[in-house]
Amino acid sequence: MHSVMQEKTIKIILQERERLRAYEKVFGVLMPSVGPDGSVKGLPGPYPRLVNGTERGGHRIFELAQKAKATSIPIMNPILGRNTAQETLRESQAMYEVAETLNLDMFHFVHAEATRHIDPLDGSELIEQSRGKGGITPKGERELVEIGGGVRHPMRINATGDTPHLSILNALIAGFDGTDIGPIIHVHFGGRGIHNYHTKVLNGYRALEICADNNIFVQIESHKHLNNIGGTDGMALAMCLLAEGLAVLSGLPPELGAIQMNVSGINILADLALMRAFKETIWSGSLIVVPETFQNPPQDLIAEAAHFARMAVVAKLGGADFFRPKAAESVGIPTGASMGKAIWAAQDVFKNTYKVPFNDPYIDRRKEEIWLEAMEVLEKVLGLSRTPLPSEIDENFWRRFEVDSIIDKIVIGGKSGLLDAPRAGGWDLKRHVQTHRDADGIRRYIDGLTPLGLDPAKVAVSTSGVKPVLQQSPTRKQKIVLATVGADAHVSGVNWAKENLEKAGFEVIFLRGMNLPETVAEVAAESRADLVGVSNLLGLGQALFPRVGQRLAELGLRDKIIVVAGGRISEKEEEHTYYEEKIKNEGPGFLGVEAFFGPGTEEKKFLNWIENALRAKNNYGEPPCQSNEASPVS
Repeated sequence: MHSVMQEKTIKIILQERERLRAYEKVFGVLMPSVGPDGSVKGLPGPYPRLVNGTERGGHRIFELAQKAKATSIPIMNPILGRNTAQETLRESQAMYEVAETLNLDMFHFVHAEATRHIDPLDGSELIEQSRGKGGITPKGERELVEIGGGVRHPMRINATGDTPHLSILNALIAGFDGTDIGPIIHVHFGGRGIHNYHTKVLNGYRALEICADNNIFVQIESHKHLNNIGGTDGMALAMCLLAEGLAVLSGLPPELGAIQMNVSGINILADLALMRAFKETIWSGSLIVVPETFQNPPQDLIAEAAHFARMAVVAKLGGADFFRPKAAESVGIPTGASMGKAIWAAQDVFKNTYKVPFNDPYIDRRKEEIWLEAMEVLEKVLGLSRTPLPSEIDENFWRRFEVDSIIDKIVIGGKSGLLDAPRAGGWDLKRHVQTHRDADGIRRYIDGLTPLGLDPAKVAVSTSGVKPVLQQSPTRKQKIVLATVGADAHVSGVNWAKENLEKAGFEVIFLRGMNLPETVAEVAAESRADLVGVSNLLGLGQALFPRVGQRLAELGLRDKIIVVAGGRISEKEEEHTYYEEKIKNEGPGFLGVEAFFGPGTEEKKFLNWIENALRAKNNYGEPPCQSNEASPVS
């Protein structure tokens, strides 16, 4: 007998029975089923529930947040998820040992396999060809609990993507206490497998309903994801508040909600202002602080630890409830030993940072600046008669709206350019804005390129004198196709390549994220491209990159089109050095490409190689020799 509390969950299962069957088939797990009489079978009861000898549920995580408030020391929220349950538990034990030595209770973020970004019904081919990388599988989730995961340290799983509600059902069956579903409001990736924006937002709401029905702790939305694609703090706060509005209407209690945000460590006062702007406005009961990782830290793990320590100081001073320690960030999934060292280091920072109150007027000015933009966004997106005050954004504020109405308003906002960021990846979102990170560490809009429909006087505009990057007609005859391949939603690197190539005068056909290698090759053939660039950050390059060239060969074009790649060759820290050396000593031929450009590649070196390669091709009618001088994974 199901709980009355699970009515919304059952309704979603009935609506999504076809996708549940596809999820079951693709991921090899039993999901709830619908009998001939319309009854639902295989749905466990809501939390709190005893699973493998431990009472599970979102309340376990909220209790940790309460402990952080009482002690003024953030609770560790390390991320570690390997490709199997056994490997995940084995690596986790190393960081658990450190935590237990320090007598810490943690909130373990078990990173999930990237294929969950994709709709299992419409993208099964891409899922099946991208298996086994990026984190634990749905089947592995269940096995992890069975072999002892989550006994002392509650666990959450990431369920972002097209169909987060299906992944959350799997997490409930497995026995995970929490999940995250952000970004709901802004799609930060795009390409094959990604629904239109309306479906993305609707499925985010369905995920929230399942969390509310079953007492699952949920990271509702993320400032971090918008920061990753060049958005501003005010816009991010507005998007987080819109997502919280959906959470209120889903029935989720605030103690089971959390918002994630980045701090950069560049400007402590600006970071504290940002944290206060969020803490004093959000409805959710918890704030998860994550160090920003898009500053090109030194490619040395000891120096990199100092980079992250700056942000741990801010998290302590700002009163974070949870903090994500970072380990070996630039080399993919860390080992448990590396994560254990990061936990030890962050805790040392927390214990030895004296929490003094900061009352600098700069903090208040910056907080008001963030609020001004966020409230302007809410006014325009929601069609309000006046600009709301931050203090008015509470549960009663959101209950004035109907769910369908808010979803429609959010979708219109995204498609009209009200909700905008420079590198937004959704195919059907309007992109107009440009931003610039000023010397004080704050990202602001470039004059004349503020979000469409917002009052420019109410958003932060850069005074650095930076000029906008104007859309220009290509000045070179060569054509380049860029895309990520496999179930990979990471587009920062390929965006970097696109922007630099366009600035250099090349015509770029940009397929964004999550494509089959054969699809990329076929687009290159149809568009008569001269060069193809593909990326994968999950360690799938050895399997996927060669398939681009193979398809080009089948089309009779391999000797006419240069193929280059970027990203990481290995997702795991311990395998990283081997592949760095292999590329350095042998070149990237084993990847089926002429050159490989990993994280940390210099713009000048990248463009020089591309220009020389295209010149050689045009002169001699064949691709250049393989290069082992391009920057390897780092």
